[in-house]
Amino acid sequence: MKGIIFSVLFAILLLGVSTHAVFAQEDAVSAKSVGFEKTIIIDFANNGNTSIETFRLWLGSDDGSFKSFKTEPGWTGIKTPQGVLVFTTDKPIKSGESVKFGVKTDKVKPGINWKALDTKEKELDIGKALVSDLPATPVETSKSSTPQDNTPEQTTSSTGILSNSEFRFIPDKPKVGATIRVVGEKFGENQKLDLYLGNTKLNSFESNGDGNFMITTKIPSAQQADRVNFSVKDSQGNEKTVSLRLLETDDVPETTTIPLTVSGLPSTLSRGLQLSLSGTGSPNTSVTATITNPNGIITTTNATEVNISGKWYYETIIPGDATLGTYTIDITDGKKHITKEIQIESSELIEIFPVKLKYEPGEKIIFNGTAIPNETLEVVIENPQGAEVFSDIFEVDSTGYVEFEFPTSLADIQGTYIMFGFQGKEAGISLVGLGQLPEVQIIAKMDKLNYKAGEIATVALDGPPSATMSIIVVDPSDKTKESATATVTLGPDGKKSHSIDLTGYASGVYTLVVKRGTSQTSEVFTVGLQTGSGEIDIRTTKLDYKPGEAVLILGNSKPNILVTITMYDNQGNVVKVKETYTNKDGVLSDSSFRIPSGTPVGKWKVEGRSGSNFDESFINVVTNTEVEGMIVTFEGFENNPTVGKLVKIRVIGAQQLVTINILNPLGEEVGKLQFPASGKGEISTPWPMPKNSPKGIYTINAKDAYNSASTTFVLP
Repeated sequence: MKGIIFSVLFAILLLGVSTHAVFAQEDAVSAKSVGFEKTIIIDFANNGNTSIETFRLWLGSDDGSFKSFKTEPGWTGIKTPQGVLVFTTDKPIKSGESVKFGVKTDKVKPGINWKALDTKEKELDIGKALVSDLPATPVETSKSSTPQDNTPEQTTSSTGILSNSEFRFIPDKPKVGATIRVVGEKFGENQKLDLYLGNTKLNSFESNGDGNFMITTKIPSAQQADRVNFSVKDSQGNEKTVSLRLLETDDVPETTTIPLTVSGLPSTLSRGLQLSLSGTGSPNTSVTATITNPNGIITTTNATEVNISGKWYYETIIPGDATLGTYTIDITDGKKHITKEIQIESSELIEIFPVKLKYEPGEKIIFNGTAIPNETLEVVIENPQGAEVFSDIFEVDSTGYVEFEFPTSLADIQGTYIMFGFQGKEAGISLVGLGQLPEVQIIAKMDKLNYKAGEIATVALDGPPSATMSIIVVDPSDKTKESATATVTLGPDGKKSHSIDLTGYASGVYTLVVKRGTSQTSEVFTVGLQTGSGEIDIRTTKLDYKPGEAVLILGNSKPNILVTITMYDNQGNVVKVKETYTNKDGVLSDSSFRIPSGTPVGKWKVEGRSGSNFDESFINVVTNTEVEGMIVTFEGFENNPTVGKLVKIRVIGAQQLVTINILNPLGEEVGKLQFPASGKGEISTPWPMPKNSPKGIYTINAKDAYNSASTTFVLP
């Protein structure tokens, strides 16, 4: 039923022209929102001269989270791991146009923070939209046809008291002679109102543009402690009444005065943590805390009671997506104001993100952000199949600013790519989409490969904000380590660092498994492995590689030993170094090496070393023109409940009819496929592997009337 209401409400508000003329205002972007229960429609109007391509929406810590959303045609939406909604379009809204979005939240009428960005991801405006009630009946508005009149008509309530108007008191059990706060909601907009105690007028005031008010008043000391009626009346004589019992005043000497004070405020605080304040004030009154972010936008306004002893306490959570910078906190008792400042910083020491959420194959993906100054940063990027496709080491300067590029090609797998940044024990994770927007997923990354027994291992976790995950560790004999089993709740930013005590762990290869519902991910780590003393055999699966191509490195040696693989270019420069291991059968396989783009052609070397033993293998790096033509790639496995394991194969640059042959590790043909190439010369097809296929290296050969190509994959 609620889903139907959401759809109907969104459809009603979209019946009008979605791009309409708006009148010039001071802000570059204006936002209006109306709501019914937990369903909200927010309308953005472009009042400036720059087209808008992206809107970002997020909620404060006290306003819950987004549950779902709807967009107008031509707009795409995504919910980031931090709970931020990002709406983008290929047809930016121009000056004088507007767009509407529908959202559902888990709380009623939250304040929605928003940011508008232009086509170059530059911020145009930022603000917070307060939700108004959906009118009970449609209200028609008109605009003057007089060219000189460029002021839009506004429809406001003609009465101050509405059927759903309500007001309350802070504290909720007021006492005779006490100063109290009166908070009203759902009154007429911009209406003059009066507050009465019985027949005695206490205050005159005016509601704001949303029909809300907050005032301070004092209950007369001569008032009897008994049941009384408080009434809010409008100029037409309509009234809303609340009946309650006034309590006796506390026996506090009239000469006792307690000044307003604030204490407990730290100078800095990280996102996702609790902010706690305390202080003193006049007993049995209230104080109001107002928090303003670095952009001058009020993010939180809350009132709290001062107890009989003259003490008050206030707590709130800093959202995981809060803007970084200096926040201003104003504390007032209605007479005196105390202003403090606090620096909100990231809880992550490494914060590196893509410039855009989505890139197309062939584009360069650009990352930038901050890391620990004056320390080495290791960056690793994994493709949607979990294969490492990029790695580099950067020296971070004193500013901490980092920027780097990751080139992609038309043959790269489309989907969600994961960027890992490491500096010692610190790790940072971010997602980017190739050919599509990135999808939120469970991510786990150990801080290193091999540990000593008794050491503390650290795993960086990433996933949906505040998600609960279960962690298990599987030992070399495929049994679960009960001591490592744990349940972990991610922070509001979707991140968490988890420690594992390796005391009592025997030498061998372990697997960390992280689960959430039906989703899971795994990460391999080793304990107590040493370098070996036996012979090493290192080889690649072919001789010729072009820039940007992945290199699968295979090898054999003694079981469960550490092996360091180093790739050198034709000048003898180290391209990449990685520590890996042999399994219990003495076999190693590593697909994380790649020929960097723009590197020199010639004879390159791959070296595998364990202790004093080493082996070398040589490859030829050739230009694109030397290998132009058809390319065949292995794009990972997929499990099908009907046919079992599927191998995903892709061919580009093909012409006419293409024949694909698959050979098993014994050199036997186990599959043959034939397809005509598309107009773009591409083929993408799954191949069902026979049941009980032997483990090892499989070869895929593709051939058309003019060219041939091959690649390999490993069945573990």
